Amino acid sequence: MYPVPRSAKVDGLTRINTAGGPTVSNEERLKKLDVELPPAPKAIGVYKPAVVTGNLLFTSGHGPLKPDGTLYTGVVGQSATQEEGYAAARQTGLAILATVRKQLGSLDRVKRVLKVLGMVQCTADFHQHPAVINGCSELFAQVFGEDEGVGARSAVGMNSLPVNMMVEIEAIFEIE
Repeated sequence: MYPVPRSAKVDGLTRINTAGGPTVSNEERLKKLDVELPPAPKAIGVYKPAVVTGNLLFTSGHGPLKPDGTLYTGVVGQSATQEEGYAAARQTGLAILATVRKQLGSLDRVKRVLKVLGMVQCTADFHQHPAVINGCSELFAQVFGEDEGVGARSAVGMNSLPVNMMVEIEAIFEIE
């Protein structure tokens, strides 16, 4: 007997892994988190929020957009704590998910996270950039799975980000 392909679906939602047992879909995992996605952000310049080429989806830099359309702003290590930066990175991850869903129609088309670049607006003496960007990375692991949701990553500090947002994150996904 041939193994069932990883991308097979049951009831339109449940994936079948290569061992043949059911696993939870990306959309189902997101629903279980009981979070609200913000509206997919619109471009505020000459760029697209997401671009698909072949089996790759690239997102532009996203900020920590809240459901009410406002942003987490401030400088980590000055006007914001590391914990507030983590919350901002998680919210940025939710904004990225909103864009991915809008572009693809469903998060279930995401096979895996390939790369995340996280930028933290912070003071020169703040060095915990990875701990802040974990807010986004841990969200992606919860939505896409512990293996498929964790890709390569860079987390860096910046002295300024657009409109004073606390973090900016971009990501690359493998899609089907």
